[in-house]
Amino acid sequence: MASFGLKVIRGTFGVAEHVAPRLTGRAAFELFCRTPHEKSLSEGERRAIDRAADFMTQARHHRLKTRTGCVMVHEFRPEPGRAAAGTVLVIHGWRSRTEYMRTLIEAYRDAGYKVVSLDLPGHGQSQGRRLTLVSAVDAARVAGEWFGPFAAIVGHSFGGAVAANAVAGSIRNIPRLAAGRLVLIAAPSSLPAIFADFSRMLNVGSRSQAAMADRVERIAGRPFTGDRQLASTPLPTLVIHAPDDREVSAEHARLYTRAGDHVRLYWADGLGHRRILADRGVAERAVGFVAGRLEPSLQ
Repeated sequence: MASFGLKVIRGTFGVAEHVAPRLTGRAAFELFCRTPHEKSLSEGERRAIDRAADFMTQARHHRLKTRTGCVMVHEFRPEPGRAAAGTVLVIHGWRSRTEYMRTLIEAYRDAGYKVVSLDLPGHGQSQGRRLTLVSAVDAARVAGEWFGPFAAIVGHSFGGAVAANAVAGSIRNIPRLAAGRLVLIAAPSSLPAIFADFSRMLNVGSRSQAAMADRVERIAGRPFTGDRQLASTPLPTLVIHAPDDREVSAEHARLYTRAGDHVRLYWADGLGHRRILADRGVAERAVGFVAGRLEPSLQ
């Protein structure tokens, strides 16, 4: 059952949609950018973090300064004596953190890659309580200055949107991030998709959602349309998506493939939006694509 506070917010947004949608859109955008407090973690999230405690001790931890604060980057190196095949940047999604990317990180490290995993602003061990697409891309930029160029960038969900914008250089005054390949897992291809679940929860109407997207466009300098960005950035790209994803529709994966022949699609049947991260078959597919051992065909 929704809390009394949530019911009040939903009622307010419902009325304001018809009175002042632009003002409502700005207010909703600010709420959206507010990241969850660590005390709000669910029991399942806490257990996942606890299970990854030993795994996290294997990393070297670097606190890097961005334009809006400091972010934590976790560096996982290959086994001693093994030459690195290159460096892979891993970017998690909204309300996520490096611990949840463990299966992918281990798969790349076992294949001889050095893995740099970024905790986005307001997430994991990074500072702050606010996250925007711009601050996220800026954090990726800083990681690139310290650890790049990257053999590949791997992003899940919102992290995939961050990766696509970073390599396309689509954010005003933030240079393009150098990478050899791109892997997008359950990634949205537009801002409305990012806002969709949040808007449904708070009863934010369509006109207010449009105002939210306009707000981001004014900050970023251009709209986020992933297929167009990849079309202008012919980087070998693997899109991994589950047809049953209820958070980011499979249609977004299909949109990415329209960017050109440099984009390949792999359907991860039955893995939803979050289980996909723990699937070893998905991890093997992602590693194989970056290593050039396989080139999955469009499905």
